[in-house]
Amino acid sequence: MERNQAKGKFNRLTASIKQEWGKLTDDEVRQAEGNYDEFVARIQEKYGESREAVAEKLNKLKERVNS
Repeated sequence: MERNQAKGKFNRLTASIKQEWGKLTDDEVRQAEGNYDEFVARIQEKYGESREAVAEKLNKLKERVNS
């Protein structure tokens, strides 16, 4: 059951990420599973946001999904 819950939370997180940063492709979001720093850099590149701003938004999205 825990595995299904974790998968469900991850799916909710990826959906939230796609809503926040709509220019990201599905492949780019899937790559987030493997390399957080690269993912943040992609968002910075596409949106011109600071690393801190991106990290803050990602943390807020994770908190929403986990609550």
